[in-house]
Amino acid sequence: MRALDVARLVVAFGLAVPLAGSLAIPSAYAAEPPHDIKGLYMMTDYPAVTIRPGTTSNISLRLQNYDLGPQRYKLSVEGVPSGWTATLLGGGQPVAAAMPAPDSSVPLQLRLDVPANASLAEQTLTVKAEGQGSEATLPIVVALAKELPAKLTVSSKLPELRGSPKSNFEYTLTIKNDSGRNLVASFAAAAPQNFETSFTEAYGTQELSSIPIDAGQSKDIKLKVRPPSAIDAGHFPVKVTVNAEDATAQTEVALDVAGQPQLQLSGRDGLLSARAVAAEQSTIPVVVTNSGTAPAENIELAATAPSGWKVTFQPAKIERLVPGKDTEVQALVTPSDKSLAGDYQVGMRATSRGETASSQFRVTVSTSTVWGMAGAGVIGVALLLMLGAVARFGRR
Repeated sequence: MRALDVARLVVAFGLAVPLAGSLAIPSAYAAEPPHDIKGLYMMTDYPAVTIRPGTTSNISLRLQNYDLGPQRYKLSVEGVPSGWTATLLGGGQPVAAAMPAPDSSVPLQLRLDVPANASLAEQTLTVKAEGQGSEATLPIVVALAKELPAKLTVSSKLPELRGSPKSNFEYTLTIKNDSGRNLVASFAAAAPQNFETSFTEAYGTQELSSIPIDAGQSKDIKLKVRPPSAIDAGHFPVKVTVNAEDATAQTEVALDVAGQPQLQLSGRDGLLSARAVAAEQSTIPVVVTNSGTAPAENIELAATAPSGWKVTFQPAKIERLVPGKDTEVQALVTPSDKSLAGDYQVGMRATSRGETASSQFRVTVSTSTVWGMAGAGVIGVALLLMLGAVARFGRR
């Protein structure tokens, strides 16, 4: 019985080991990359290009070695038209040979100098790499075209902004040069009358009137618009024009100006003067006017008066004042009992959600007649006492 069990274990163990080995071997081979491509290749991302006569253009190339041993490859360019100059560059320098390592590539550039009077006929140039037993060729088709006209585009990320007449409206404008050459773009803004406009750097405060933009690139600038403070609520467009040589681009931004209350404070009939008596309450009529374009809500009234004075308002708050209307409140002013006769300044102001109006009132203070009569009585008594004393001591 024991012998049978041992035999079963030996058989099971013997089957298990080859099975494990058979699974491990394929996985090891699967980890290695396949080598389906072998040889030398001259490649580029753009085998057909368009060049403007009288310019210099660079075409990026790469010499690729797939599973070949390292060796020296001679480089050349065939089919170069008369008057053209074709130069192969490596690392920014002219080169005549290259040596790519196995399964790697060497970056190259084909620089073409085309004369201004070159024929506009299409040309085919062949870049060649030759080694011992292997070579690679790459035909490149070159078409010549006259210079394209300058082209610009301008756009705004947020073309409509909303605010009050006191707001500064700022728009970020993106100007793109879609030309094949560098340009200097100038810009201007056409805004409604009395609007202030200016252009600045995208991340600075320096004002600009033009900016250089490289071919195919774009730049951001800021347009700042400030409306006049007395403007009515409404929608106001601003047209932006960008010019560069013979190219023009336009876009439009807009300001949505919300209504804004504007308070004014004065006395009745425009008078800013009043009379009061020391230690007595006097009433001064105060007129609050809303000359803005939106209702003024919760208008609070306050005053600045000399020390010891008391100033209150009736009513103490105006709940709502629509545009173009005014209302009258009463300022209850009580000068200090120590106030001397003369003129005093009392400042009064009205405030509604950041909108404030103020005025200075001249208050002429006189002393009370009761105190004047009392003072006269005291003086009279003093005179009588003095006369009595003189008469009495004079007899002696």
